[in-house]
Amino acid sequence: MPSTPLTTVPSLSSSPSFRGRIGCDANSGYYAVPRRYRLHLSLSCPHCLRIAITHSLLGLEDTLPVVLLPAVPDRPDGGHSALRPLYEASSHRHPGPAVAPVLSDTWTGRIVTTHSSHILRDLARRFGGDGQERPVLYPRGAEKEIEAVERLCEDRINEAAQRAGQADVDAAERRTALGSLLRVLGSLDWRLAHQSFVLGDDVTAADVRLWVSLVQLDTVHRLHLDAAAVHRIADHRHLWSYARRLAAHPAFGCHLDLDGIARRHHDRCQGLEAAGAAVQILDWAVHIVDSVAGRPVHYGADGFTARQCTN
Repeated sequence: MPSTPLTTVPSLSSSPSFRGRIGCDANSGYYAVPRRYRLHLSLSCPHCLRIAITHSLLGLEDTLPVVLLPAVPDRPDGGHSALRPLYEASSHRHPGPAVAPVLSDTWTGRIVTTHSSHILRDLARRFGGDGQERPVLYPRGAEKEIEAVERLCEDRINEAAQRAGQADVDAAERRTALGSLLRVLGSLDWRLAHQSFVLGDDVTAADVRLWVSLVQLDTVHRLHLDAAAVHRIADHRHLWSYARRLAAHPAFGCHLDLDGIARRHHDRCQGLEAAGAAVQILDWAVHIVDSVAGRPVHYGADGFTARQCTN
């Protein structure tokens, strides 16, 4: 680990991962049964936030219960004490931290998977929505486009934003990273000027991924950028209008724990705060107030049917 400050701490030390999958039938071992499984989520974690949003969009509140964990892990190794028994039951003398997200099996008392991508896809493909009309988050034929958006969000938004605000790299490298970030934001802004969602007229998993990246950009990465950079990021009105619109939807906004995100970041961050910290792009609290209250929000042509968040 370098001795100079980083924007955020590195990933937690590697440890055995659990990558079970929910199959189609009893022969798969883990198969979809109402209330057999539990999701263990900390909403300050972007991976967990994506899962919580997907869970609500699919109307799985009664089918697959959610156990919410503290915003800041309570163990010195960065894990959650509440998850430790599950990890120990699933991996004898588990050597790493007990981190979220976790999909657990109540029948065996063990972990099915900690892999967020697998959890997201299995929620969408293996569990029903209790008879309610639900969005198709992974439309047939759109898998490659969704994966491309996921890579773009990770590499061209999250990683680029972190690099642009990193204290231990030279100015030229920071400018290059910022330029890469602005180009992809501009491309998305142009696309959202002509359609409601990333892939067209309907919400998909790509929108969940992008929205969480925009939340991270404004609530975490912005804190380490200079003010001029943040103003340039904010100057994509269609993109941030899209972010506001999704924030007002109960499946998105009611899971947004702004205080928890701030506390988690300050607990883990090793970087230096910059002038961009004073230039908030969106007032997220204003836009999610109806979601938190559970009030119905309808968008007509946007294709949303509001559902009260009960997690």
